[in-house]
Amino acid sequence: MSIANDIRTAFSRRDNALNQLLLINVLVFVFLVLFRTVMFVITKNRDAHLLLMDWLAVPSVPALLLTRPWTLLTYSFVHINFFHILFNLINLYWFGGLVREYLGDRRLVSLYVLGALAGAVIYLLAFNFIPAFRVGPAILYGASGSVTAVILAAATLLPDYTFSIILLGPVRIKYIAAVVVLVSIAGVNGGNAGGDIAHLGGALLGFLFVKQLQAGRDLGRPIQAVGDWVVRLVTGRPNLRVTHRSAAATAAAPAVKKGPATQPGQDEIDLILDKISHSGYESLSKDEKQKLFRASQK
Repeated sequence: MSIANDIRTAFSRRDNALNQLLLINVLVFVFLVLFRTVMFVITKNRDAHLLLMDWLAVPSVPALLLTRPWTLLTYSFVHINFFHILFNLINLYWFGGLVREYLGDRRLVSLYVLGALAGAVIYLLAFNFIPAFRVGPAILYGASGSVTAVILAAATLLPDYTFSIILLGPVRIKYIAAVVVLVSIAGVNGGNAGGDIAHLGGALLGFLFVKQLQAGRDLGRPIQAVGDWVVRLVTGRPNLRVTHRSAAATAAAPAVKKGPATQPGQDEIDLILDKISHSGYESLSKDEKQKLFRASQK
């Protein structure tokens, strides 16, 4: 099978959001690397690719942003440095896998998009209203805001989940998230102030996203609604229509459970907690994890 077919297959699956986000970042990176090389060969200018970057990255000047509103999203898929994209995608793979397994594909995508928007908003506010950062026009690019949102969401959702880190061994992800936030705060007065400010915006969004979800409010619903509209626009599939059946037909039909999933009973939760104490959180099935999450919303 060709690479093009592999890519087409990856995007045709509805339950493949994490791999799709990773793949979009990689494809954009490869395109920019090739574009940068071609522009250098043609113009002998190593910065010629910045002409394209200006149309993909978020400008710090509001008047310019009004002419390029799409950059509020496109910037979160743009990387031109190998280690920049490497660390972002490793973190997205690790922490995004937890969010996807526990909250689902649609909420992972919503979290990624909202993290990008929050990072861009905080960046714009800082570079236009805080004197220390008003040193001239700047641009923001990279998935760090979105990825930081995913990291904080996972740490808020599963604070005691552990990753095995080389030389350190098992580390709870709440401590990894704390280090990420502290490093971002420390970097605000460094050479990548805009990026670190965007990290903090994404971190705040990731924390609030899970807290609101636990309170019964899904901040990602507007993103999901827009996504559904785009899919319908691209594919041409009409909206599903609801029809009413007669009382006789309804009586003859088998009973179907509707509405939100019921809260698990205390006995179920006790069994799940016992399983965690004996085998660890990783031993839980997806259904058991979702039951535990619903119980936390009581």
